[in-house]
Amino acid sequence: MRSAPLREDRPVDPSAPAGSGLGRVLGGPWLLTGHDGRLTAYVHVDDAVLRWTEAAPGSRHWSGPEAVPAKGIDHLTVVQGRDRYAHLVGRRVRSRADDWSTVDIVHATQYQTGRPVTQWRSLGNPFKEVRRAVEVGAPQAAVAGDGALYVCVPTGLGGLSLRREDKHGQWEAWRNLPVAGVTDRPAPAALSSGLVEILIPVRTGALHLCQAKPGGDLVPGAEVGVIPLPGSVTALETAAGRLTYYLSDARGAGAFAVRAGQWPVPLGGEPGDGRISALRTALDGVDCTVLAVRGASGTVGLGACTTEGEQAGVWWTDTAMRCAGDPALACDGQGRLAVAAIGADRRLAVARQQDGQGLTLSDWYRI
Repeated sequence: MRSAPLREDRPVDPSAPAGSGLGRVLGGPWLLTGHDGRLTAYVHVDDAVLRWTEAAPGSRHWSGPEAVPAKGIDHLTVVQGRDRYAHLVGRRVRSRADDWSTVDIVHATQYQTGRPVTQWRSLGNPFKEVRRAVEVGAPQAAVAGDGALYVCVPTGLGGLSLRREDKHGQWEAWRNLPVAGVTDRPAPAALSSGLVEILIPVRTGALHLCQAKPGGDLVPGAEVGVIPLPGSVTALETAAGRLTYYLSDARGAGAFAVRAGQWPVPLGGEPGDGRISALRTALDGVDCTVLAVRGASGTVGLGACTTEGEQAGVWWTDTAMRCAGDPALACDGQGRLAVAAIGADRRLAVARQQDGQGLTLSDWYRI
């Protein structure tokens, strides 16, 4: 890894013109909180994953970016379990002499804040035939309550394949899940009960797969009548054993909150075409859900409502921070909400919740 020296954040002009900054950004940012309360930010760029690490919980001093080599990885996701390990899962493409490409799914782990990331380990591909293997899409992942990693990928024939660790940490074989007509990447999520669920976009809406017991088979559940905009879905546990999916409607009807067996609830706001980030936190002592989106105007928008109280209305505000890509949310080691985004200058910036009533953000600072 290569590392820049420890330094203090620098103020950002939210309306600054576009710049080159980090270069071509392929994914992120992702913002995670470690066991020690420090934040870590990740951004996927050409042939590398860049990583920034907070010097102390709540500090404006960060180290980085450190470059984790990621040659040939064209899609990446970063997920975290209850053990706070960070799992990096990617789709890797390597050239072959016969003009085809070798495509496999790879995985690396960071066990502690600031510690090195392991080497990439190949999880293979659901298909052995190269003509089928190249059609495998972007992986998505979730970490079950026992620490088992679930990795699922859409296939070129409208199917979905899963590979997961068993209770002993050994990888099971790839298996096909009972779904057809898959049109986009799935949205797997883990619950505090130990169960894992997946929301899967299909041609007519979205299909819900769920488990009857931890480690059990994933079987079809309720269907969702909203067709998710590709890449927009985020899952959040909003009550014990219950997930809410936040997504944008592919037909342009806006953002919705979706819970299994219930009607979709419109959220208002003006989301763009990216991922909705969601976080549950206390505001003025009230259990609330905070949403972050790249709005239709290209700026970071924040929404807040009482948890599972979307029908009563979502309060939206435009931060005026122009961004490239989707913002990310986390709670820092001092319990404050933090927002990370790649600014129009192509540099990573962070803003935090200020003391006082409601949700007021500090100025944005480049890290």
